[in-house]
Amino acid sequence: MKRFKLAAKITAQALVGSAMALALLTGVARAADVASVKVLAIVEHPALDAIRDGVHAELQAAGYQDGKNLQWEYQSAQGNTGTAAQIARKFIGDNPSVIVAIATPSAQAVVAATKTVPVVYAGVTDPIAAQLVNTWGPSGTNVTGVSDKLPLERQIALIKRVVPGAKTVGMVYNPGEANSVVVVKALKELLARQGMTLKEAAAPRTVDIAPAAKSLIGKVDVIYTNTDNNVVSAYEALVKVADDAKIPLIAADTDSVKRGAIAALGIDYSNLGHQTGKMVLRILKGEKPGAIASETSNDLQLFVNPGAAQKQGVTLAPDLLKDATEVVK
Repeated sequence: MKRFKLAAKITAQALVGSAMALALLTGVARAADVASVKVLAIVEHPALDAIRDGVHAELQAAGYQDGKNLQWEYQSAQGNTGTAAQIARKFIGDNPSVIVAIATPSAQAVVAATKTVPVVYAGVTDPIAAQLVNTWGPSGTNVTGVSDKLPLERQIALIKRVVPGAKTVGMVYNPGEANSVVVVKALKELLARQGMTLKEAAAPRTVDIAPAAKSLIGKVDVIYTNTDNNVVSAYEALVKVADDAKIPLIAADTDSVKRGAIAALGIDYSNLGHQTGKMVLRILKGEKPGAIASETSNDLQLFVNPGAAQKQGVTLAPDLLKDATEVVK
């Protein structure tokens, strides 16, 4: 009788143990079926938001749904690089499937903090200068991504179409942002070849944007803004100075045209987000980020704002309006 009870007890314990093991294995399998995607942006503004939303939409189109097979988390560093570093460390500690780092400062924070977690950067002008990768080809590391680098020759051509007699171009930018430093250096060289000059105005903080723009009054024929995140996040401050001083304002970000720039030849950032999302999907399906070459976007669009042109003292040529992808009313 005792032997029977002992055997029954052992059998029961074995069944409980098997059940627990099965539950554990099932839990592991379920966890493996859930993709964890963390998204960090340096700041919130229309272009960066469009990248984020494009990535999310691409994942959803591929069957990933929040709360089911997708753990999606987005955070903004609110323009603070220290905060970006803190968020990056927190994300890495969660050991996600992929971290999407939007804009140069947030990408630098994430890449500096991990050599193992897959990282996909997006909206970075020059990933090599930013030390995210060492080549446009497959990096062989945990990093790949999609750049928003623009051909500056075409930006200068647009400036000359809007202000044909321009000789001095002003630029307000954050000298602490690597992508802007790269653009300033290249733009100086290209303008010099065409007998033009660049006048810089540093704006390391958003509160510096208006004073920096005012320092250019009477010294420049036109102001050009690249995709500097600091400037774009508070673009209205720059627009007010341009309107009041009648200085034509040309942008590299098409959303800035809706906010008061005269024109921009730029990337569709929603499309760039979808392009980034496709890269994230490749990694979720098993590809190594280091085996995926960095990409750029050739989908340039011309936005023109006749109302802004009038406020800033410019008469637009009919052919410029005709060539526009979108005329902002």
